[in-house]
Amino acid sequence: MSAAHSRHDLLELFDSRRLASVDRVRGLVMVLMALDHVRWFFSDADFSPTDLAHTSVALFLTRWVTHFCAPAFVFLAGTGAFLSATRGTTRPELARYLVTRGLWLIFLEATVVHVAWSFQFDLDRQYLGVLWAIGGSMIAMAGLIFLPLQVVGLAGVALIAGHNLADGLDLDSFKDGAGHLSALGWLANVLHVSRPPISYPLIPWLGVMMAGYAFGPVLLLPRADSLRVAAVGGAVLAVAFVLLRAANGYGDPTPWAVQPEPVFSTLSFLNTKKYPPSLLYLLMTLGPTLLALAWPSGHTGPISRLLVAFGRVPLFFYLLHLYLIHGLALLVAWAQGLEVAAFLAPFMDFPKDWGFGLPAVYGIWAAVVAMLYPLCRWYSRVKARHHGSWWVGYL
Repeated sequence: MSAAHSRHDLLELFDSRRLASVDRVRGLVMVLMALDHVRWFFSDADFSPTDLAHTSVALFLTRWVTHFCAPAFVFLAGTGAFLSATRGTTRPELARYLVTRGLWLIFLEATVVHVAWSFQFDLDRQYLGVLWAIGGSMIAMAGLIFLPLQVVGLAGVALIAGHNLADGLDLDSFKDGAGHLSALGWLANVLHVSRPPISYPLIPWLGVMMAGYAFGPVLLLPRADSLRVAAVGGAVLAVAFVLLRAANGYGDPTPWAVQPEPVFSTLSFLNTKKYPPSLLYLLMTLGPTLLALAWPSGHTGPISRLLVAFGRVPLFFYLLHLYLIHGLALLVAWAQGLEVAAFLAPFMDFPKDWGFGLPAVYGIWAAVVAMLYPLCRWYSRVKARHHGSWWVGYL
């Protein structure tokens, strides 16, 4: 077999798996993310859903299932970076793309996403979230891709496993007499400590992207081997989470505790820290992510097609769903005769008596997903028609 034919076969293999595994998992986490954001804008709960003193089991789990979104998306962004190199992209070309794509995502976070949350452009309320974390990690990856793959993977695991050693950092200790952060304080905020304006510090998320990059070759193995490695890896991470969490030692700054009701003891066990993501949080979420990638991909039913459609255009989905959800909040407020101007604000500033119970939240979530589906299908076809155009990789 010629080298050209071997390369063609490899690309065809990758394309089929991409549709069957990566896009499907990415689409699933996008749909779950939409549930979380609908809850933020429409729930009548004025407390954290993970506050065991006030929450219900249903509300806690509604929030908990969405924990898988950011880790899966960042991990798969790293995997995608590796797979780009298998399709003829040189490392210098990939590095340039990672830098420009990363800067673009940070720009979108600070502008388009910022306005979507509040329908205002208030720099005093700037929060840098998941697009910032992905963009910043991509910029760092532009240099890291020149290292051996094993080094990138091991360093990523080290960042994930070791960053909780810095949990004792207190930004207040980096302030001067006027209350301003020093340069070291800002660096700690950017890299590890979650405090406005940085909601997603870079170190743990960069570790996740590096691990995803090192996982990329697994998707190029023969199909049975690829599924087996993903399944075993997912099981190992899930078991590691259970054992480390049960030990109540290292890996999360908040230990779990036995509660008056057994089910709430389970919730306490699952209640790991996301900001920044602890080692246990990442084990808890990345294990099932790998298991989802190992799920047999032959099914082509309507749910699978829906998830693949979303997974092919994740950034388009992300930007659109924020404006759609906030716009629906304005529409519902207007229909109820409420002062619409009060909803031209971040969701945490909505009127205190606003909101609905979980059945309504789930109904609105279903409506949002249904409305997004034809738009994402349309944009997916647009991207397919313009395959190879420079802008396709940026939206």
